[in-house]
This record gives sequence, structure tokens and C-alpha cells, in this order.
Amino acid sequence: MTETGWLDAREAHLWQSYRDAHRELMTTLEGRLVRNSGLSGADYALLHPLSISEAGVLRTRDLGRSIGWERSRLSHQVSRMEKRGLVVREECESDARGSMVRLTDAGRAAIAAAAPDHVDAVRSYFLDRLTREEQDLFTKLLDRVLGDLPTRDICADDSTPGDSSNC
Repeated sequence: MTETGWLDAREAHLWQSYRDAHRELMTTLEGRLVRNSGLSGADYALLHPLSISEAGVLRTRDLGRSIGWERSRLSHQVSRMEKRGLVVREECESDARGSMVRLTDAGRAAIAAAAPDHVDAVRSYFLDRLTREEQDLFTKLLDRVLGDLPTRDICADDSTPGDSSNC
């Protein structure tokens, strides 16, 4: 058994700063989004990929993968958004086991109204704090970290064996 190589003070500070910055940035962005648009971060997370997809529709499996959510979380969020008229579920014509999520006119209006302020918030709380060169370096570093992480099958995380509905 190998001995754990504990973080030194510099490494621990970097890791804690990353965790704190991520948590506080997400909390700040979520709060502003809710205050200014009435959409939650989860609402926005689903509406964004739908709004940029062809015809405003995505297969449920692809929507879940694009935002990194397990099937059960996605299903619950879609149900909440359906009740508010932001999205609708449809059967997948090419695969009876799958389903589609479609953006409604109300959903499109909600994301169109929320996006400008959200982009402004991302810019003012994050991007404007970094020079262009720092943004490029940060992107390169995060891409490297992401590229080295093991991949996971979002659909497999909470599905019943043999059940590929929504996936």
C-alpha cells in the first residue's frame, strides 16, 4: 500500500481557493438569475442547450449528457419545468424507448429574457476579473484537467439494468 502524499500548504490553498471561488461564484450567479429573471440555475442549465439546438428539441439522453446530470435529476427538473410551461416531453419517433424535450414558446421567451443579464453577470463577476491572456491560460488549464478525467456514463449512473428509457 502506498502512503498518501498529502497536499502541501501551497497546494491546499490552491484547492481551497478553487472550491471557494466556484461555490461563491455559482451562488452569486444563481441568486442574480433568480432575482432578475425568476429562473433557477437548473432552469437555465436546461433551457440554454435547448435554445441553441436545432428546432429547440433534444433527446433526453443528449440533454442530460450536455449538462452532466443523471437521469433522475433531469427527469425531476423537466417535470417541474413542464408544469410551468417552459418545456414539453415528446416521444422519440426513431426509438420508442427514448424521449425528447422540446422548448416551448414560453421557455424560449424566458431564456431570451434571462440571457443578457446572465451573460452580463458572468462577465462582471468572472471574465472581467481576468486579462485576456489569463482567460486563455485558464481555459487551457481547465481543458487539460477536464481532458484527463475519467469519463462517466451519465445514463448508467441511476438507470435500472436493461432500462435505457430516456438514454
